Amino acid sequence: MRALALIAMLSAMPPAAADELSSMLGYLTRSRIDGEALAGASGAIAVNVAAGDLNQQANARAIAIGTHALALTDVRQTRRHDIGSAHDSAIAVIAGDALAGGSGIASINQTSGTGNASFNAVAIALAQQGIREADDDSTLSAAFASAGQQHGFDQGDASAQRRVASVESTALQGFEGVLQLNQVAGVGNDTGNSVSMSIQAGP
Repeated sequence: MRALALIAMLSAMPPAAADELSSMLGYLTRSRIDGEALAGASGAIAVNVAAGDLNQQANARAIAIGTHALALTDVRQTRRHDIGSAHDSAIAVIAGDALAGGSGIASINQTSGTGNASFNAVAIALAQQGIREADDDSTLSAAFASAGQQHGFDQGDASAQRRVASVESTALQGFEGVLQLNQVAGVGNDTGNSVSMSIQAGP
């Protein structure tokens, strides 16, 4: 009875209003970092924000200091045989003055949707004798290869889906340091950032 009443109500509405109501009743995944969130923050900043189902996020940091220093990160995200439904709307937005004027190391994973994997990795080595390279190329390749290879997500009708990933011009302004951002809106995406730094200490 309720289904019949809803159909009758939709048929009596103008097309624009009916479309708006249909979108409200759909599967919506929206994430937003806005206002003055983390504005002026300093130091080690890690943010994981997810809207939806079966999403994976990770932030990894390694710092080594010594006569012979070596810093490595190893990030592996795996999943198998997941089953999920496609969304009607996936929106990920960073707006306002978010992180404006901040400094340090900021790693952000922002995801809206289903079955996405994202990671940020930072390796810093400060050696007193010589420069020890923290090479993460192989780690980066392994992380991408192991993320999201086996899943059964319903992609749905792509033409009927709304997917938006955006950073407004006022956000992140004036940030100083290392800034990593994975921003995803959709289904079954794999993204990653890897930064390696090696520094030789003075005498």
